[in-house]
Amino acid sequence: MGLLSPLAVTGVVRVWRMAAASGHVVIACDKFKGSLTASEVVEAIRAGIAAAAPEREVRAVLVADGGDGTLAAAESVGFRHVPVTVAGPTGAPNVSGYAVRAGVAVVEMADACGIVHLPGGVKAPLTATSRGLGEVLAAALADPSVTSVVMGIGGSASNDGGAGLLAALGARLLDADGRELPDGGGALVGLASLDLTGLNPRLREVSLTVACDVNNPLLGESGAVAIFGPQKGAGEAERVVLEAGLARFAGLVTEAMGRDDTRLPGAGAAGGVGYAAQAVLGARMRPGVELVLDLMGFEELCRGASLVVTGEGSLDRQTLLGKTPAGVAKAARAHGIPVVAVCGRSLLAAEDLAASGIAKVYALTDLEPDPAVCMGDAARLLRDLTARVATDWL
Repeated sequence: MGLLSPLAVTGVVRVWRMAAASGHVVIACDKFKGSLTASEVVEAIRAGIAAAAPEREVRAVLVADGGDGTLAAAESVGFRHVPVTVAGPTGAPNVSGYAVRAGVAVVEMADACGIVHLPGGVKAPLTATSRGLGEVLAAALADPSVTSVVMGIGGSASNDGGAGLLAALGARLLDADGRELPDGGGALVGLASLDLTGLNPRLREVSLTVACDVNNPLLGESGAVAIFGPQKGAGEAERVVLEAGLARFAGLVTEAMGRDDTRLPGAGAAGGVGYAAQAVLGARMRPGVELVLDLMGFEELCRGASLVVTGEGSLDRQTLLGKTPAGVAKAARAHGIPVVAVCGRSLLAAEDLAASGIAKVYALTDLEPDPAVCMGDAARLLRDLTARVATDWL
C-alpha cells in the first residue's frame, strides 16, 4: 500500500498508522532551548522508541537552522572538526572551529562570535563584532581541499553590517585620519573609506552559501537594526547610531561594488552579515534547515522510512517560518512519509500543523503541566512521551 497524504482522507492517524507498519524511524530534531541539546533530544527519543518498539530500527541526525548547533550537526554525520581560536563578540579570544568533509567546510557564527559568547551575558550592541566569523572563514579558506563553504549566521550578537567579517578577510575600514576603525557597529558612523582590494583571494575560488531564514533588508523600518537591534540590547538612542553607521557603511560598499544591494532579501540577517556576504563576498542565500538537511543526507536517510520524528522546544508561529520541524516536515512530505513532532509546548492550531505537514504533535506539557518541571526534567519526560509516539504509530 502506498503512503497517503495526511490531508487526503479522514481518520488521519489511523491511515498513517497503517502506513507506518514497517520500515525504520528517522529522528531529525533540533535542541530544546534551555533544557536539552539536539544530541540529548535525539538520545531521549531513541530511548523512548526502544522502550515501546525495541525491534524497530532507528536512524538519527541532529538538525539546525543555521544558528547554534549547525557545526555539531555537520560533525554528527562525519565532518571533521578543525579547532580555530578567533575573536569572540567583544574581541576576547574564543575557541571555535570549522567542520570539513569532501571539500565542503561548515562555519557557524553562533559558535565563533555569537550572542552565547558575550562575557557574562552582557549585551554589547555598539561594540560587538562579526570579526570572529571572518577569522574562522579565513581558516577554512586556508585549507586547500576546501572548494565550498556553508556559513550559518544565526545567533549573532553584532550589528556591524558584516564589517568585522570583511576586516578579518583583508578589507580595510579607515576613519578620516586614515586609521583602522575600531570593531563594532557603533564605530561605523566614523567610517571614511573602505578598501576591498586586499580581500582574501581564495574567495574568488570557493563558493559560499549562507544558511539564513531571514528576508529583511539591511536598512529601514524592516532592517537589521529596527527589527533585531532590541534583542541585541540596542535601546532607542543606540539604534539611531547603529542605523546611521550601517547607512554609512552601505554607501561605501555600494560605491566600491557599483551596485546597491541593501534591499536584497536577507541583507539584514545577523546584524547585516547577510549584506556583506551577498554584496561583497558573492554568497548565495538558502533556507537554513533546507541547507542543513542537504548536508545531513536527509533524502537518503528517508528512503524506506515509515515515520519521521522531529521537534524543538517550542512549536509556535516562528516554527512555520522555516524552523527545524517545518523544514523536516516539508522534506519528509516529498517522500510521502508521515511526520510527528515532539516539543516542550505547542502554541499552534490544528490547521497550522496540517498545513505544515505535521500529522500530530506530542508536547511535554501533555504529561506535565508545570513548565518549570518540563524544563528541569525534560529528558525523562521526552523518553516517556516518545514511548507514547511509538505505541501510537509503530
